[in-house]
Amino acid sequence: MKRAMLALADGLVFEGISFGAEGEASGEVVFNTSMTGYQEILTDPSYKGQMVTMTYTQIGNYGVNDEDVESVKPFVEGFIVKEYLDIPSNWRSGMSLDAYLRKNGIVGIQGIDTRALTRHLRDFGAQPGIISTKDLDPASLVARAAKLPKMSGLDLAKEVTCKEAYTWSEGDWSLGTGYAPKPKPRYRVVAYDYGIKRNILRLLTQAGCDVTVVPAAIPAEKVLAMQPDGVFLSNGPGDPEPVTYAIENIRKILGKKPVFGICLGQQLLGLALGGRTYKLKFGHHGGNQPIMDLTTRKVEIAAENHGFAVDMETVKDQVVMTHINLNDNTCEGFQHKTLPAFSVQYHPEASPGPHDSRYLFRRFVDMMEKNKKDAEAR
Repeated sequence: MKRAMLALADGLVFEGISFGAEGEASGEVVFNTSMTGYQEILTDPSYKGQMVTMTYTQIGNYGVNDEDVESVKPFVEGFIVKEYLDIPSNWRSGMSLDAYLRKNGIVGIQGIDTRALTRHLRDFGAQPGIISTKDLDPASLVARAAKLPKMSGLDLAKEVTCKEAYTWSEGDWSLGTGYAPKPKPRYRVVAYDYGIKRNILRLLTQAGCDVTVVPAAIPAEKVLAMQPDGVFLSNGPGDPEPVTYAIENIRKILGKKPVFGICLGQQLLGLALGGRTYKLKFGHHGGNQPIMDLTTRKVEIAAENHGFAVDMETVKDQVVMTHINLNDNTCEGFQHKTLPAFSVQYHPEASPGPHDSRYLFRRFVDMMEKNKKDAEAR
């Protein structure tokens, strides 16, 4: 077993054991409270620029398979766990997590006190860090970690977006049959890819949408020329404020087509409306966030992965807050008062779960249907 070391910018150091690829990895260190779904977390493009600490103690016990991926490859910079289990026990497993990380060049560290690390990040905030199997000098690693760029000010959407437009044809997954074929579409949707997850595309397709995914910087004029019934704004990594091209495109689309945003999509929508965003201390990362739908007063358990949020005071004249996080009262969703546009900060497409919030895809379809009827009436 090879030694590995994790150092944070503020001087905290952990020594553990290497798994996955050897070498070095750096990024903002965050913690995720999900008990399952590590493969979906690894392949979520929203984690670009971050190293993820899993708070659940045993990771790797069900291996990795070819179906449960959210993008073309893993995007996390590094992976931090307490106890890695190298013998998968699952009939769907195709390889071990260690082999998967090695194959994709992801550096991991195990055998550290992840509870202590999580408490530290909770108290002092997410911050840059380095995992290394080469440099095991604590002072050297801390000094280098302190010089790493912070997440604020980074446009990472441009690093994870698709290079050219493509259509999506895969529906939802079910046990025994796998992913369903594309049902007959009723609506045309153009989805901006700022780091889109595949399960979003699956659920849009399953809801009756013919989905075309386009790069993050494609001009609004080209999107409108496709004559979609609605425009979707995807999740993604990094700070929303530097993504100025997306903000300008959204402004040109608002009022012309129904708009639905998720995660980074909500933040960009808020900025397009003239609002502001701010950095959360340690963000929301996990599959167990309590969200209240203020329109129904029902509480949903939801998956989240974000480090920034919309300042509702800066957009309250234009939008109504529809969802709130019951842990810290931050905004989890809003709807425009006059235009067909709404968004949520959390992930209703959550895979492997929970599935409490999938109704939002139906809400988008209903909005497109109403907009079509209103246009015909005019």
